[in-house]
Amino acid sequence: MIVPAIPTPHIEAEKDAVAKTVLMPGDPKRAEFIAKTFLTAPVLINDIRGVHGYTGTYQGAPVSVMASGMGMPSMGIYSYELYAAYDVRNIIRVGTAGGLCERVRLRELVIAQGACTDSNYASQYHLNGTFAPIADYGLLSKAVAVAENHQFKYCVGNVLSTDMFYTDNDGRLDSETSVNMWGKMGVLAVEMEAAALYMNAARFGRRALAVCTISDHLMTGEALDALSRERTFTDMMTLALETAAAVNHDA
Repeated sequence: MIVPAIPTPHIEAEKDAVAKTVLMPGDPKRAEFIAKTFLTAPVLINDIRGVHGYTGTYQGAPVSVMASGMGMPSMGIYSYELYAAYDVRNIIRVGTAGGLCERVRLRELVIAQGACTDSNYASQYHLNGTFAPIADYGLLSKAVAVAENHQFKYCVGNVLSTDMFYTDNDGRLDSETSVNMWGKMGVLAVEMEAAALYMNAARFGRRALAVCTISDHLMTGEALDALSRERTFTDMMTLALETAAAVNHDA
């Protein structure tokens, strides 16, 4: 494994400026919103390529928030550098997902126990089989406890991390065929980052969890606008931050 020098090609922060627990939304604007809305004394630690990163405290615990960008290659780069160069111990993805089955509804939370994928990301590990990317159970169990305490509406289960938003054979991924293929296997929702995050965490022996809000539903056609995705998913943000605080207080 390569251990990048600090600053890395994509993160300009000093090593001690990054907390051991990092929340990672895909959208840089969501990172800024979380930091300025929920963290105490947030400080901008990264702005390379417009990918905002902040460090502050939540319930007295140090927490960083930094965007991952879209897709597994982008998540793969940022989570790799955080684990390898900055010695981050926990990464919690806070993103959006499209519902794939009737168990989930618009604005509800999906806590990703596992991440199916159509990506070739795992090929780099030269495994003689199929790797199953899963969340860290400690983070997952804490997140479920927070959800129960707040009475958030949530589901725990598999998500699909896809490399494609549009496909050549049937237009968008949300075609009836694609929905049926994954939904029939109990996959709750589709997103684009969790599998790469879980694989990087496994390789480094670190912890990861993905929590997503259903922003659109591929069976019903319901969808929320971009501003709602940026600023209104506060249940997910609270869930992730309280999970982060619980992890830090246990350490």
